[in-house]
Amino acid sequence: MSHACRAHILPLNYIPIFKRIYMFLAIVFIPLINAIIAGLAGRWIGRMGARWLTVIGMGGNLFLTSILIYQNLTDPVVYHLKLGTWISSELLHITWGFNFDNLVLTMFFVVNLVSSLVHVYSCSYMAEDPHLPRFMSYLSLFTFFMLLLVTADNLLQLFLGWEGVGICSYLLINFWFTRIQANKSAIKALIVNRISDVALTLGIITIFCAFRSIEFGVIFSLAPFFIEQQVNILSFNVNLLNLVSILLLLGAMGKSAQIFLHTWLPDAMEGPTPVSALIHAATMVTAGVFLIIKCSPIFEYADTTLMLVALIGGLTAFFSSTVGLVQYDMKKVIAYSTCSQLGYMVFACGLSAYNISLFHLMNHAVFKALLFLSAGSVIHSLSNEQDMRKMGGLSKLLPFAYASIGIGSLALIGFPFLTGYYSKDIILELAYSQYNLHGSFVHWLGTITAFFTTFYSFRLIYLSFIKETQVQKPVANNIHESPAFITVPLSILALGSIILGYLTKDLFSGIGTPFLDHVLLTLPGHNSFFVAEFLPFYIKNLPFFLSLLSVALVAFLYKVLSHYSIMYHLLLKEGHRFLSYKWYFDLLYNRYINLPLLRFAFRVPFELIDKGVIELMGPRGLYSSFFKLSLKNKEYQTGIVYQYAFFILAVLLLVLITITFLVT
Repeated sequence: MSHACRAHILPLNYIPIFKRIYMFLAIVFIPLINAIIAGLAGRWIGRMGARWLTVIGMGGNLFLTSILIYQNLTDPVVYHLKLGTWISSELLHITWGFNFDNLVLTMFFVVNLVSSLVHVYSCSYMAEDPHLPRFMSYLSLFTFFMLLLVTADNLLQLFLGWEGVGICSYLLINFWFTRIQANKSAIKALIVNRISDVALTLGIITIFCAFRSIEFGVIFSLAPFFIEQQVNILSFNVNLLNLVSILLLLGAMGKSAQIFLHTWLPDAMEGPTPVSALIHAATMVTAGVFLIIKCSPIFEYADTTLMLVALIGGLTAFFSSTVGLVQYDMKKVIAYSTCSQLGYMVFACGLSAYNISLFHLMNHAVFKALLFLSAGSVIHSLSNEQDMRKMGGLSKLLPFAYASIGIGSLALIGFPFLTGYYSKDIILELAYSQYNLHGSFVHWLGTITAFFTTFYSFRLIYLSFIKETQVQKPVANNIHESPAFITVPLSILALGSIILGYLTKDLFSGIGTPFLDHVLLTLPGHNSFFVAEFLPFYIKNLPFFLSLLSVALVAFLYKVLSHYSIMYHLLLKEGHRFLSYKWYFDLLYNRYINLPLLRFAFRVPFELIDKGVIELMGPRGLYSSFFKLSLKNKEYQTGIVYQYAFFILAVLLLVLITITFLVT
């Protein structure tokens, strides 16, 4: 732990710095209170009451977060607060515990800033929706579970927040539940994330079996003693820390939409635009990256997993950027951009640059929220039109949205001295400075990704704002700039996209900053910051020059080559088809995994076992037998008295004979 920080382990009955502690707890639980009141009392407080309640609550949260960040920068303190016992069963002892350190404060800032602005934005964007109280309740509940996740001091409490953001994402994506596509997208997000949740659950169980605890402090302290520990799985010896870290990585891959488990993220666009901004910028998708950053003391001792993390992140960044090249839905272009930037964050973790990954996570949250909310403003003005082919010429009709998307796009591509520049470029430099095979591989993947990122960003701007308008006249007559509830959040995010990276770069990047020393672990052999400072000029500036080339290529393709559309389509037809089908991931999953599983589930568990064995041996078999027996007995109900007397005497005689036989 850094000498500059003081650690306080505080039971509830001893709080010497009670004001700061109460502020921390208030930040976590205010969104929960808002969600309960807006959700359960929405019919009484109405849409106006739900709006003001949640907006004021989140604004207060952001204000408290700002105060705590200022205090912790001047007087760094780590708080560890235990509220009481949750589970106590032999070796398993779990408390309701909360960690408050600089990593948590950074996530507080990211989550509360974006969430508060999304709440304000939603007041106008969803103003006409009759179910606005329910929507605001879901947003606040989503924020609470994310704050619970980042403050947890043990894996089970983290898992509670983890599952909470999962169920809230389902509720928000499926908010307009009368739309079939929204139903399908929400179910898809839930099921894909269940796959990664199973891996995370196995990881938690493995950690408990090995460390006899699931508290982060205990696990991280004991991790160096398990470097050589082996476990036997199916007669194979596997390094324990590699196994644990791979399971944690699989858990993170679902939430952070890494390749192979990424398919839910673009479909999540079926929810309202504020939901997209909240999910893709600050909450659910950052949970997986946060888990890897938080567990750096485990990943640092698992070299094999670190290499795997870097490769998965690099492939995700490259794959998503290629698919974004051919999308025509404005929100889906930005969604694939999110997936690509998450790849940058993950492969930064694979390079042991956890602080830079967190830095990019914070920067990305700001400019990606700006892009999504600006896109929502455009879509709202165009009567919910999302196809960029039906836009064009909007720079004169919607100048504010044009400026907002322009600033967000420049920050996204890493234009010099904007927010994205300070985190994205250093990730590429650190990858090159590894001087090993996987480092060089992900460096070139990331560099090519930067080229593609610029291409689809300027393609979006050109198709939506610059080319000749394709907007229908009735829609064009109703186009207008958005009201203050939309423009004010966009202005704040635009300002952050310009200056946030410059203001915070010294906190996160470089050797001299102690901001995260007491939270993250980077082994000396994994630190390449010194080497990255002395890379050749062309390596440092290659992403910028490729961005310029990409802008020129967009202009050439859409201004010059578009006049020769037949040749253009013949040249790019097959590549366009491959990318528009998203590398055939959905097709392959449906054909070779989903359909065989559905057929098996129908033929074996349903037809053979449920409809076959269980029904024949159970309800249907018993029912048929008793029904036939009752029909047979019905034949003896003739209504003739002497026949009844005969049966009675016959049975009585049979009983007497039986008794006599038994006695003798």
